[in-house]
This record gives sequence, structure tokens and C-alpha cells, in this order.
Amino acid sequence: MTPERFHKFISTLNRRQPDLSLLTDQMHKPRNIAALVRTADAFGLMRVHMVRSKGQQQPYRGTAMGSQQWLEVRQHLSMTGAIQELQASGCQVFAAHWSDQAVQYREVDYTGPCVVLLGNEKSGVSEAAADLADKHIIIPMVGMVESFNVSVAAAIILSEAQRQRADLGMYASCRLEQTEYWETFFKWAHPKVAAFCQKNGLAFPPVDHETGEIVDASGWYAGIRDTNR
Repeated sequence: MTPERFHKFISTLNRRQPDLSLLTDQMHKPRNIAALVRTADAFGLMRVHMVRSKGQQQPYRGTAMGSQQWLEVRQHLSMTGAIQELQASGCQVFAAHWSDQAVQYREVDYTGPCVVLLGNEKSGVSEAAADLADKHIIIPMVGMVESFNVSVAAAIILSEAQRQRADLGMYASCRLEQTEYWETFFKWAHPKVAAFCQKNGLAFPPVDHETGEIVDASGWYAGIRDTNR
């Protein structure tokens, strides 16, 4: 691993926002999902939550995979379950949804644990999901079109979240717990070894925190070979 790549990983992890995420309501177009994941990564999110549409197969291919390796895409079986789980963890859910109670997206406080809920390409956020959300937010529009592409809407809302958090210094210091920090680093820096460990139920080997290399890699590999004989 080059020093430049090591420092890029460290710099990125130091600015990750573990308590800011996206939740999608049955998006189904792979290209839009890929764009949404790239947007989430660009704003420092750790994960995107998704509820697939009925009968949808694995949507990640091509360009989507390039971004998915940098953050977790967590699948949920139902929108109700996803929202309730996130709220139980202390997150507020802000649904991008027009209603009589909706406020402009800049009027919401994104500095606490929160999730931005985005609807699918055709029908937006479902009424059932909107009813469970803590707040409804809208992006003011002054043109002829009535809505933004989902990834564009996400970028607009997340830019405001980033501004608010940056003003409080939340991107200036590491906000990840050390265990998650170095586990994430390992997945990025050593993806093949990480996949092998996860497949076989093994703990990740330790890494040198100054270089990112596996400590005594040859000894670790030898131990694995001996175990499998």
C-alpha cells in the first residue's frame, strides 16, 4: 500500500459521519441506486439503508460496485421495520415528502442522529412511510418540473446537512469508534483478506496503524494454511 493511499483512507475515515444516513423506499433502477450510493460516500456517510421493491434482484453491478465498497448498504425487509429500527436507535427520520406539515429542507436540524428518507422514482415516499417519519421536508422549486432525480435531491439535502455539521466542527475530528474505524479500514485496504475472514468467520488480522499493512502477514497466512490442513 502506498503512503498516499493509506493517508487517503485515514483522511476519509476521520470525516465519516456515523449518525447521518439515507433510507430509500423501494428504489429499483440500478443506475439511480449507484448514483445515490456515490452521493452518500461523497458527503461522508457510513451507510445507506434500502428496502427493495417486491421481486427485485441484487441491484449492484458495474459502476455501483465501485462506490458500494466504501460504505455499507444495509438491506431491510420492510419500510416499517427499517424506520422503527432506526428510530429505536435514536435517529430522527426526515422524509422528502410533500404534505401540509412539510418544511423547507434548510429548516431542519441535521446535526443530531438522523436519516433522510427518499422515495422511489415513480411514486416517491409511500404514505405509510411518510406517516412514520418524524418530519417531512421539501426542496423549493421555481421551474416547470415538479421533482428532482432522487440522487440530486439527496445531494441537495446532504449539502445542507454537511454545512450544518461542518459549522459545528463535526467533520474536523474523528467520530467513529476505534473498532469500527479499523474494521472499516481493513475492508478498504485489504478487501480480499477481509472477504476471506468474513466468509470463514475469522477475526481480521491486526494492521500497523502507521502504514496500514497487516502485522506479520506471512505468519498470519502460515497460520491459516496450518489450520486448514
